[in-house]
Amino acid sequence: MVTAVPERTETGNGLGGVTLEGRTPTDTGRRNTAVLVGFTAATNLADGVMKMALPLLAAQLTGSPAQVTAVSMTLTLPWLLVALHIGVLVDRFDRRRLLWGANGMRLAAMGWLTVSAVTGGITLVQLFSAGVILGVADVLASTSASALVPAAVPAAGRQRANAWMVGAETVGQEFAGPFVGGLLLAAGTGIALGLIGASYAIAALALLLLVGRFQARPAADAAPVSVNSRIAEGLRFLWGDPVLRTLSLVVAVLAAVWGAWLALMPLYAQQAMELGPHEYGIVLSALGIGGVVGTVAVTWVNRLLGARWAMFADLVGTTAMVALPALTTNIAAVAVGAFLGGMGGTLWTVNARTITQRMVPDAMLGRYGAAARLFSFGAMPLGAALVGLLAELGGMRLAFGVFAGAPAATPVLFLRNVTRQALASR
Repeated sequence: MVTAVPERTETGNGLGGVTLEGRTPTDTGRRNTAVLVGFTAATNLADGVMKMALPLLAAQLTGSPAQVTAVSMTLTLPWLLVALHIGVLVDRFDRRRLLWGANGMRLAAMGWLTVSAVTGGITLVQLFSAGVILGVADVLASTSASALVPAAVPAAGRQRANAWMVGAETVGQEFAGPFVGGLLLAAGTGIALGLIGASYAIAALALLLLVGRFQARPAADAAPVSVNSRIAEGLRFLWGDPVLRTLSLVVAVLAAVWGAWLALMPLYAQQAMELGPHEYGIVLSALGIGGVVGTVAVTWVNRLLGARWAMFADLVGTTAMVALPALTTNIAAVAVGAFLGGMGGTLWTVNARTITQRMVPDAMLGRYGAAARLFSFGAMPLGAALVGLLAELGGMRLAFGVFAGAPAATPVLFLRNVTRQALASR
């Protein structure tokens, strides 16, 4: 267990009563927020580069679309296969050490690829293996970082911390990662992979600056149980709470819609909208810009509307994102829809994280977070597969129209269960 402070008063999180060289809990929370945002920015920048680089490297080795797509899938498939088991780990061990472990896995994968690129060339088998390692590391890091926030940041500062972490994820994954990846690969595969590994190393070192204790506090009546029993306990907890169950069901629908949009939009932009790479880049940039604007505006929007209606805005934004391509091929309209979807997605993510970090017991944060992400990450490939089938049978605009109806069907469920009273009572 990490104990970075000599004294601690139990007040519900890892910062209650902490003093370190005169530092107040607020000061410590600000420092920890900066460290977590820096860690998130560095790792998501590297992840964004790798999501671009691995398929490109695979395309240099094989002309098979199935094999190239399979390499890309290795980065996300672990969310379906190991997320629930990793949630158990996060609730049993020190979460900062788990973040170090995740970055150690990333460094091992990058070192292996870098040496191979410099000495003799990378093989397709290595890309599959490295993708799986990086995918599992992403599950471990994402689940641990989210569960660590309540122990690192006082309640008053968590919305701000979550907003900046989501913003760092958006910038790294949507903007900087692909752009930097293109520049690095142009400079040479060995250089690109080596610098990506350096980003993971810097992020791991930054965790040394965190102040607090980051191992889950077990429930008072906790007794030794099997891994499967712990997984089942986490799923029962999620499903048994009306608010948490509703958030998970709604986000599964939204994630499926996002998976459909991301899968079909490249072909739709090329064939129906007749866009070139530059124009298509504008549409994707609108999505990312909306996410950044949501990060900056979430505090203001919450003050104006409240967290409940700020999250409801995502239902509207996601509907617009898929409805506008169904109605028009105008690039401006489609870009506006992408902007609204990106902004709404950030408003939802920031508020959902803040709400669940308040509602979920510390000893359950890992398992809950893993189960909740299983809903969203598991729904994305299903949405991608279904929209492809619909587009084959009825055309791309019909497919977008069908998916526009999915988020439109969720407001009643959301408003009935995610009430102001329910959120205020937690």
